Amino acid sequence: MTTDRPIAVARAADGQDEPNPYLMGVFEAVHDELTLEDMEVVGEIPADLNGVFLRNGPNRRFAAGGRYHMFDGDGMIHAMHFENGKARYRNRFVRTAAFHEESEAGKALWTGVMENPKDNPFGNTHGLGIKDSANTDVIFHRGKVLATWYLCGSPYAIDPLSLETLGAETFLGTLDGDMMAHNKVDEATGELLWFDYGPDGPPYMRYGVVGAEGTVTHATGIDLPGPRLPHDMAITPNYSILMDLPLIQDQEARAAGKYRIFFERSLPARFGVIPRHGTGDAIRWFDADPCYIYHVVNSWEEGEEIVLDVCRVKNPQHQATYTSKLAQMLAYLRLNAHLYRYRFNLRTGQTTEGPLDDDNIEFPSVDGRIMGQPHRYSYNMHLAAEQTLLFDGLVRFDSRTGQKQEHIFGPGRYGSESPFAPRDGSTGETDGYLVSFVNDERENRAECAIFDASDVSAGPIGRVLLPRRIPSGFHATWVRAEQLREGGR
Repeated sequence: MTTDRPIAVARAADGQDEPNPYLMGVFEAVHDELTLEDMEVVGEIPADLNGVFLRNGPNRRFAAGGRYHMFDGDGMIHAMHFENGKARYRNRFVRTAAFHEESEAGKALWTGVMENPKDNPFGNTHGLGIKDSANTDVIFHRGKVLATWYLCGSPYAIDPLSLETLGAETFLGTLDGDMMAHNKVDEATGELLWFDYGPDGPPYMRYGVVGAEGTVTHATGIDLPGPRLPHDMAITPNYSILMDLPLIQDQEARAAGKYRIFFERSLPARFGVIPRHGTGDAIRWFDADPCYIYHVVNSWEEGEEIVLDVCRVKNPQHQATYTSKLAQMLAYLRLNAHLYRYRFNLRTGQTTEGPLDDDNIEFPSVDGRIMGQPHRYSYNMHLAAEQTLLFDGLVRFDSRTGQKQEHIFGPGRYGSESPFAPRDGSTGETDGYLVSFVNDERENRAECAIFDASDVSAGPIGRVLLPRRIPSGFHATWVRAEQLREGGR
């Protein structure tokens, strides 16, 4: 089916209206919250695929003044629950503090990240007056899903099946401040590793651990030379890896009520290796060539070295001048990233680095059961050659051989981050499935596609058809049936 949809606009630098693609097509918001069963299935849903697939992303409720940025949309979680060969879909907004404020007012109260925040009601604990929409990542820990935000905010606890927002997660009152979006869960210990950062003064970063019992057991300051924008972290059994990358928040612009970042090519990328429960003065910094990193694949210990695989962005600032402020925003959201490996030698202090592949891929994931341990396979999204953030394919990368299996979704079809979903009784990294929400812009609807992880290139073995779109978004996770039953790690 096709529908006529309104043209959305963003205010350009010269005051003229300019089409904003992040408000149209596969990005256009949906406003109803549905629960659907008995959907049409093409192929089959494997009987040994049991658990829930959840994906977070921006979904704007109220139009705000100024330019709309993809990071501005209210968090909405879309979930597909699989049980004994059947599927149930559900979507719900994340009921953040800002969500409740705007619901009561019946209108937008916050401007977007590209606008002056001086009149916004409140921001995060670092004094960044931008709306915390919890729209970025979604992870599972101790029976709850945590929805998190990319500039540090309150982690919001969500019931993984009903998607009811349980409230801001304080870890029994022990979390002082915020968390960055990309926290890591170590299934071997039940710990959640986290960091946060902000422009409000030294030490500019904090790192901490939530223990298996659900309280913050460790927190320490990490000294940085100035305000940065670290996006992700990595863990091994004994260490965490934090980042000081040369993408810098402009403090003069902030003082003038503007949000501006720039890439400082004269500075190295620095990686801090800290003992899991160590204090900030125990961190060891390793220099590398300047770059930016949005997302980590995985990290592990190998003899006296720490190995870190990432999706590396060589040039996060695509051009020095822009025809409009909208063009500037689009340039920063257009990723050009490649799989890349670092080795940090703990004895010599040396860094070894180099590419693993030259394909443009991002939003990686590995088997969550071995996070922080050596992996062979990663599952990645292929970036479309478009001006917006779109995934036109799914890539399984073998880090041992460098070989790839690839599935391209097809013309006008774009997928979502596709985490590994172990089959019941799974014994390895490919013994299971990949699950992805795929939008078809020609039909103006979505489906949930299921792939055999051992043969990604064969295409989906099952497709659950939905009656409408799921707006393109950010990160996803898979929660296994036994985790749902046990309510634990």
